[in-house]
Amino acid sequence: MSLHEAMLYEKQKDNKVKCYLCARRCLISDSATGFCLVRKNEGGGLYSLVYAKAVSAAVDPISKKPLSHFNPGALVMSIAAAGCNFRCQFCDNWMVSQEREVTGKHFPPAEVVKAARERNCQGISYTYTEPTIYMEYAYDTAKLAHQVGFFNTFVTNGYMTPEAVRTIAPYLDAATVDFKGGGDPDFYKSFSSVPTVEPIYESLKELRRNGVHIEITNLVVPKIGDSMNRIREMATWIKETLGPDTPFHLLRFHPDYKMTTAPATTVEVMEKSYMTARNAGLNYVYIGNVPGHPAENTYCPRCNELVIKRYSFEITKWNLTKEMGCPVCGHGIPIKGKLHPTG
Repeated sequence: MSLHEAMLYEKQKDNKVKCYLCARRCLISDSATGFCLVRKNEGGGLYSLVYAKAVSAAVDPISKKPLSHFNPGALVMSIAAAGCNFRCQFCDNWMVSQEREVTGKHFPPAEVVKAARERNCQGISYTYTEPTIYMEYAYDTAKLAHQVGFFNTFVTNGYMTPEAVRTIAPYLDAATVDFKGGGDPDFYKSFSSVPTVEPIYESLKELRRNGVHIEITNLVVPKIGDSMNRIREMATWIKETLGPDTPFHLLRFHPDYKMTTAPATTVEVMEKSYMTARNAGLNYVYIGNVPGHPAENTYCPRCNELVIKRYSFEITKWNLTKEMGCPVCGHGIPIKGKLHPTG
Protein backbone atom coordinates (compact mmCIF):
# COMPACT_ATOMS: atom_id res chain seq x y z
CA MET A 1 0.00 0.00 0.00
CA SER A 2 1.49 3.32 -1.09
CA LEU A 3 1.77 6.10 1.47
CA HIS A 4 1.87 9.85 0.91
CA GLU A 5 2.49 12.18 3.84
CA ALA A 6 -0.63 14.05 4.85
CA MET A 7 -1.18 17.79 5.06
CA LEU A 8 -2.48 19.56 8.14
CA TYR A 9 -1.49 17.42 11.11
CA GLU A 10 0.63 17.76 14.23
CA LYS A 11 2.63 15.15 16.07
CA GLN A 12 1.57 14.49 19.66
CA LYS A 13 2.88 12.50 22.62
CA ASP A 14 3.07 8.69 22.52
CA ASN A 15 3.36 8.61 18.71
CA LYS A 16 -0.15 10.00 18.29
CA VAL A 17 -1.08 12.59 15.67
CA LYS A 18 -3.78 15.26 15.51
CA CYS A 19 -5.39 15.72 12.09
CA TYR A 20 -6.58 19.24 11.22
CA LEU A 21 -8.14 18.46 7.84
CA CYS A 22 -11.80 17.94 8.69
CA ALA A 23 -13.83 19.27 11.58
CA ARG A 24 -13.59 16.00 13.50
CA ARG A 25 -9.93 16.85 14.22
CA CYS A 26 -9.18 13.19 14.96
CA LEU A 27 -6.51 12.24 17.49
CA ILE A 28 -5.05 9.12 15.87
CA SER A 29 -2.93 6.50 17.63
CA ASP A 30 0.00 4.76 15.98
CA SER A 31 -1.11 2.22 13.33
CA ALA A 32 -4.70 3.49 13.44
CA THR A 33 -6.73 5.46 10.89
CA GLY A 34 -8.94 8.47 11.35
CA PHE A 35 -12.74 8.37 11.11
CA CYS A 36 -12.40 8.69 7.32
CA LEU A 37 -10.52 5.33 7.22
CA VAL A 38 -8.00 6.68 4.67
CA ARG A 39 -5.57 8.71 6.79
CA LYS A 40 -3.24 6.52 8.82
CA ASN A 41 -0.72 7.08 11.59
CA GLU A 42 2.46 5.24 10.77
CA GLY A 43 5.11 5.61 13.45
CA GLY A 44 3.94 9.06 14.54
CA GLY A 45 3.46 10.48 11.03
CA LEU A 46 0.13 10.88 9.24
CA TYR A 47 -0.22 9.49 5.72
CA SER A 48 -2.90 9.44 3.05
CA LEU A 49 -3.75 5.95 1.82
CA VAL A 50 -5.59 7.23 -1.26
CA TYR A 51 -3.14 9.61 -2.93
CA ALA A 52 -3.45 9.26 -6.73
CA LYS A 53 -5.84 6.31 -6.26
CA ALA A 54 -9.06 7.10 -8.13
CA VAL A 55 -12.10 4.96 -7.42
CA SER A 56 -14.07 6.86 -10.05
CA ALA A 57 -13.28 9.09 -13.02
CA ALA A 58 -15.74 10.40 -15.61
CA VAL A 59 -16.53 13.39 -17.80
CA ASP A 60 -19.59 15.25 -16.50
CA PRO A 61 -21.48 18.41 -17.38
CA ILE A 62 -20.85 21.13 -14.78
CA SER A 63 -24.59 21.23 -14.14
CA LYS A 64 -24.41 17.75 -12.59
CA LYS A 65 -22.39 19.05 -9.62
CA PRO A 66 -24.80 21.02 -9.54
CA LEU A 67 -23.34 24.39 -10.54
CA SER A 68 -25.82 26.56 -12.42
CA HIS A 69 -24.08 29.95 -12.20
CA PHE A 70 -20.50 28.87 -12.90
CA ASN A 71 -19.17 28.34 -16.45
CA PRO A 72 -22.53 27.00 -17.72
CA GLY A 73 -22.25 24.31 -20.37
CA ALA A 74 -18.68 23.39 -19.37
CA LEU A 75 -17.43 19.82 -19.13
CA VAL A 76 -15.41 18.64 -16.15
CA MET A 77 -13.23 15.65 -15.46
CA SER A 78 -14.72 14.27 -12.24
CA ILE A 79 -12.50 12.25 -9.93
CA ALA A 80 -12.92 10.64 -6.53
CA ALA A 81 -10.90 8.64 -4.03
CA ALA A 82 -12.25 6.22 -1.43
CA GLY A 83 -13.46 7.23 2.02
CA CYS A 84 -15.63 9.82 3.75
CA ASN A 85 -15.89 11.72 7.02
CA PHE A 86 -19.69 11.19 7.15
CA ARG A 87 -21.69 7.97 7.50
CA CYS A 88 -24.87 8.94 5.63
CA GLN A 89 -27.42 6.13 5.71
CA PHE A 90 -28.83 7.37 2.38
CA CYS A 91 -25.50 7.78 0.50
CA ASP A 92 -25.83 7.05 -3.22
CA ASN A 93 -22.07 6.54 -3.56
CA TRP A 94 -21.75 4.26 -0.54
CA MET A 95 -19.88 1.58 -2.53
CA VAL A 96 -16.82 3.85 -2.61
CA SER A 97 -17.39 6.29 0.25
CA GLN A 98 -17.96 3.66 2.95
CA GLU A 99 -15.58 0.95 1.70
CA ARG A 100 -13.28 -0.22 4.50
CA GLU A 101 -10.72 -1.65 2.08
CA VAL A 102 -8.80 1.06 0.25
CA THR A 103 -9.25 0.57 -3.48
CA GLY A 104 -8.63 2.60 -6.63
CA LYS A 105 -6.58 2.77 -9.80
CA HIS A 106 -3.35 4.72 -10.10
CA PHE A 107 -4.31 8.06 -11.63
CA PRO A 108 -1.72 10.68 -10.66
CA PRO A 109 -2.38 14.43 -10.92
CA ALA A 110 -0.54 14.93 -14.22
CA GLU A 111 -2.53 12.11 -15.80
CA VAL A 112 -5.83 13.58 -14.54
CA VAL A 113 -5.03 16.93 -16.16
CA LYS A 114 -3.89 15.20 -19.37
CA ALA A 115 -7.11 13.16 -19.51
CA ALA A 116 -9.20 16.29 -18.95
CA ARG A 117 -7.45 18.05 -21.84
CA GLU A 118 -7.83 15.06 -24.17
CA ARG A 119 -11.56 14.91 -23.44
CA ASN A 120 -12.15 18.61 -24.12
CA CYS A 121 -12.95 19.48 -20.52
CA GLN A 122 -12.68 23.02 -19.16
CA GLY A 123 -12.15 22.03 -15.55
CA ILE A 124 -11.75 19.32 -12.94
CA SER A 125 -14.26 18.46 -10.23
CA TYR A 126 -13.42 16.62 -7.02
CA THR A 127 -16.67 14.86 -6.26
CA TYR A 128 -18.67 11.61 -5.71
CA THR A 129 -16.97 11.02 -2.32
CA GLU A 130 -15.79 13.76 0.06
CA PRO A 131 -12.83 15.66 -1.47
CA THR A 132 -11.70 16.96 1.90
CA ILE A 133 -10.35 13.56 2.88
CA TYR A 134 -8.20 13.23 -0.25
CA MET A 135 -6.96 16.81 0.01
CA GLU A 136 -3.35 16.05 -0.95
CA TYR A 137 -4.46 14.40 -4.21
CA ALA A 138 -6.94 17.21 -4.96
CA TYR A 139 -4.43 19.93 -4.06
CA ASP A 140 -1.67 18.67 -6.35
CA THR A 141 -4.13 18.07 -9.20
CA ALA A 142 -5.79 21.47 -8.78
CA LYS A 143 -2.44 23.25 -8.80
CA LEU A 144 -1.49 21.59 -12.11
CA ALA A 145 -4.96 22.28 -13.50
CA HIS A 146 -4.60 26.02 -12.87
CA GLN A 147 -1.24 26.04 -14.63
CA VAL A 148 -2.90 24.91 -17.88
CA GLY A 149 -5.94 27.19 -17.53
CA PHE A 150 -8.47 24.75 -16.10
CA PHE A 151 -10.79 25.63 -13.20
CA ASN A 152 -11.36 23.42 -10.14
CA THR A 153 -14.54 22.66 -8.21
CA PHE A 154 -15.33 20.77 -5.01
CA VAL A 155 -18.58 18.96 -4.30
CA THR A 156 -18.33 18.77 -0.53
CA ASN A 157 -20.27 18.24 2.67
CA GLY A 158 -18.45 21.34 3.94
CA TYR A 159 -17.17 19.61 7.09
CA MET A 160 -13.64 20.91 6.74
CA THR A 161 -11.52 23.10 8.96
CA PRO A 162 -10.79 26.75 8.15
CA GLU A 163 -7.15 25.65 7.77
CA ALA A 164 -8.19 23.19 5.05
CA VAL A 165 -10.21 25.86 3.24
CA ARG A 166 -7.29 28.27 3.28
CA THR A 167 -4.98 25.51 1.98
CA ILE A 168 -7.05 24.64 -1.10
CA ALA A 169 -8.62 28.08 -1.74
CA PRO A 170 -5.85 29.49 -4.00
CA TYR A 171 -6.60 26.70 -6.49
CA LEU A 172 -10.34 26.25 -5.87
CA ASP A 173 -12.68 28.24 -8.11
CA ALA A 174 -16.10 26.94 -7.07
CA ALA A 175 -17.64 24.75 -4.39
CA THR A 176 -21.00 23.04 -4.15
CA VAL A 177 -21.70 22.57 -0.44
CA ASP A 178 -24.24 19.82 0.21
CA PHE A 179 -26.58 20.06 3.18
CA LYS A 180 -28.94 17.29 4.19
CA GLY A 181 -32.28 17.53 5.97
CA GLY A 182 -32.31 21.31 6.18
CA GLY A 183 -29.16 21.36 8.29
CA ASP A 184 -31.05 19.92 11.27
CA PRO A 185 -28.41 18.95 13.90
CA ASP A 186 -30.48 15.98 15.09
CA PHE A 187 -30.83 14.72 11.52
CA TYR A 188 -27.06 14.93 11.05
CA LYS A 189 -26.43 13.04 14.30
CA SER A 190 -28.99 10.31 13.57
CA PHE A 191 -28.47 9.71 9.87
CA SER A 192 -24.89 10.85 9.12
CA SER A 193 -23.03 10.35 12.45
CA VAL A 194 -22.05 14.02 12.52
CA PRO A 195 -21.78 15.51 16.02
CA THR A 196 -22.35 19.18 15.14
CA VAL A 197 -23.22 21.17 12.00
CA GLU A 198 -21.56 24.44 13.01
CA PRO A 199 -18.25 23.73 11.20
CA ILE A 200 -20.12 23.62 7.87
CA TYR A 201 -21.30 27.21 8.33
CA GLU A 202 -17.81 28.27 9.39
CA SER A 203 -16.21 26.71 6.32
CA LEU A 204 -18.80 28.43 4.11
CA LYS A 205 -17.81 31.78 5.59
CA GLU A 206 -14.14 30.92 5.00
CA LEU A 207 -14.81 29.90 1.39
CA ARG A 208 -16.59 33.21 0.82
CA ARG A 209 -13.75 35.18 2.43
CA ASN A 210 -11.35 33.47 0.04
CA GLY A 211 -13.34 34.37 -3.06
CA VAL A 212 -14.58 30.88 -3.97
CA HIS A 213 -17.87 30.77 -5.94
CA ILE A 214 -20.44 28.98 -3.77
CA GLU A 215 -23.66 27.15 -4.57
CA ILE A 216 -25.65 25.36 -1.87
CA THR A 217 -27.67 22.17 -2.11
CA ASN A 218 -30.08 20.71 0.41
CA LEU A 219 -31.40 17.15 0.26
CA VAL A 220 -35.10 17.18 1.17
CA VAL A 221 -35.79 13.85 2.92
CA PRO A 222 -39.46 12.95 3.47
CA LYS A 223 -40.83 13.24 7.02
CA ILE A 224 -37.42 13.13 8.78
CA GLY A 225 -35.73 15.96 6.90
CA ASP A 226 -38.32 18.11 5.16
CA SER A 227 -39.09 20.77 7.77
CA MET A 228 -40.13 24.02 6.10
CA ASN A 229 -38.94 25.90 9.18
CA ARG A 230 -35.44 24.45 8.68
CA ILE A 231 -35.48 25.33 4.99
CA ARG A 232 -36.62 28.86 5.82
CA GLU A 233 -33.85 29.22 8.42
CA MET A 234 -31.22 27.91 5.99
CA ALA A 235 -32.40 30.19 3.17
CA THR A 236 -32.36 33.16 5.54
CA TRP A 237 -28.83 32.31 6.69
CA ILE A 238 -27.66 32.01 3.07
CA LYS A 239 -29.25 35.35 2.18
CA GLU A 240 -27.79 37.20 5.17
CA THR A 241 -24.33 35.58 5.17
CA LEU A 242 -23.54 34.67 1.55
CA GLY A 243 -25.94 37.01 -0.24
CA PRO A 244 -29.41 36.72 -1.86
CA ASP A 245 -27.89 35.83 -5.26
CA THR A 246 -26.34 32.60 -3.94
CA PRO A 247 -27.86 29.69 -5.91
CA PHE A 248 -29.78 27.27 -3.69
CA HIS A 249 -30.56 23.81 -5.08
CA LEU A 250 -33.26 21.74 -3.36
CA LEU A 251 -32.65 18.10 -4.21
CA ARG A 252 -35.32 15.44 -4.28
CA PHE A 253 -34.48 12.41 -2.13
CA HIS A 254 -34.38 8.96 -3.70
CA PRO A 255 -34.08 5.84 -1.50
CA ASP A 256 -30.61 4.26 -1.38
CA TYR A 257 -28.07 2.35 0.77
CA LYS A 258 -29.59 1.76 4.23
CA MET A 259 -32.77 3.71 3.48
CA THR A 260 -34.13 1.77 0.53
CA THR A 261 -37.61 1.50 2.03
CA ALA A 262 -37.99 5.26 2.50
CA PRO A 263 -40.20 6.98 -0.10
CA ALA A 264 -38.95 9.49 -2.64
CA THR A 265 -39.82 13.10 -1.85
CA THR A 266 -43.09 14.15 -3.48
CA VAL A 267 -43.01 16.91 -6.07
CA GLU A 268 -45.54 18.76 -3.93
CA VAL A 269 -43.09 18.88 -0.99
CA MET A 270 -40.30 19.98 -3.35
CA GLU A 271 -42.46 22.84 -4.64
CA LYS A 272 -43.38 23.85 -1.10
CA SER A 273 -39.65 23.88 -0.23
CA TYR A 274 -38.95 25.99 -3.32
CA MET A 275 -41.54 28.61 -2.40
CA THR A 276 -40.31 28.67 1.21
CA ALA A 277 -36.76 29.46 0.06
CA ARG A 278 -37.95 32.05 -2.47
CA ASN A 279 -40.13 33.76 0.12
CA ALA A 280 -37.13 33.93 2.46
CA GLY A 281 -35.50 36.25 -0.07
CA LEU A 282 -33.26 34.08 -2.25
CA ASN A 283 -33.24 35.09 -5.92
CA TYR A 284 -32.07 31.83 -7.48
CA VAL A 285 -33.70 28.69 -6.11
CA TYR A 286 -33.71 25.43 -8.06
CA ILE A 287 -35.40 22.04 -7.79
CA GLY A 288 -33.10 19.12 -8.60
CA ASN A 289 -33.83 15.49 -9.50
CA VAL A 290 -37.19 16.40 -11.08
CA PRO A 291 -36.32 16.59 -14.81
CA GLY A 292 -38.49 18.99 -16.78
CA HIS A 293 -39.73 20.96 -13.77
CA PRO A 294 -39.97 24.74 -14.36
CA ALA A 295 -37.81 25.29 -11.25
CA GLU A 296 -34.81 23.86 -13.13
CA ASN A 297 -34.73 27.14 -15.05
CA THR A 298 -33.18 30.51 -14.19
CA TYR A 299 -35.54 33.49 -14.07
CA CYS A 300 -34.75 37.17 -13.80
CA PRO A 301 -35.45 38.18 -10.18
CA ARG A 302 -36.58 41.63 -11.30
CA CYS A 303 -39.08 40.86 -14.11
CA ASN A 304 -39.36 37.04 -13.96
CA GLU A 305 -38.26 36.57 -17.58
CA LEU A 306 -36.96 33.06 -18.29
CA VAL A 307 -33.27 33.61 -19.04
CA ILE A 308 -31.83 30.06 -18.95
CA LYS A 309 -34.01 27.06 -19.76
CA ARG A 310 -32.83 23.61 -18.71
CA TYR A 311 -33.84 20.00 -18.95
CA SER A 312 -32.00 17.93 -16.33
CA PHE A 313 -28.29 18.68 -16.91
CA GLU A 314 -28.75 20.24 -20.35
CA ILE A 315 -29.17 23.91 -21.24
CA THR A 316 -31.94 24.03 -23.87
CA LYS A 317 -32.25 27.81 -24.22
CA TRP A 318 -29.82 30.64 -23.45
CA ASN A 319 -31.58 33.98 -23.26
CA LEU A 320 -28.97 36.26 -21.66
CA THR A 321 -27.27 39.24 -23.27
CA LYS A 322 -23.50 39.22 -23.85
CA GLU A 323 -23.18 41.17 -20.61
CA MET A 324 -25.04 38.36 -18.73
CA GLY A 325 -28.11 40.56 -18.39
CA CYS A 326 -31.84 39.95 -18.72
CA PRO A 327 -32.90 40.72 -22.34
CA VAL A 328 -36.13 42.37 -21.13
CA CYS A 329 -35.15 44.60 -18.19
CA GLY A 330 -31.33 44.48 -18.33
CA HIS A 331 -30.94 43.18 -14.77
CA GLY A 332 -27.52 41.53 -14.34
CA ILE A 333 -27.63 37.79 -13.71
CA PRO A 334 -24.66 36.63 -11.58
CA ILE A 335 -22.90 34.07 -13.78
CA LYS A 336 -19.22 33.46 -13.04
CA GLY A 337 -17.23 32.51 -16.11
CA LYS A 338 -18.79 32.18 -19.54
CA LEU A 339 -21.17 30.00 -21.52
CA HIS A 340 -19.48 26.96 -23.03
CA PRO A 341 -21.65 25.89 -25.99
CA THR A 342 -21.94 22.14 -26.47
CA GLY A 343 -21.83 20.29 -29.76
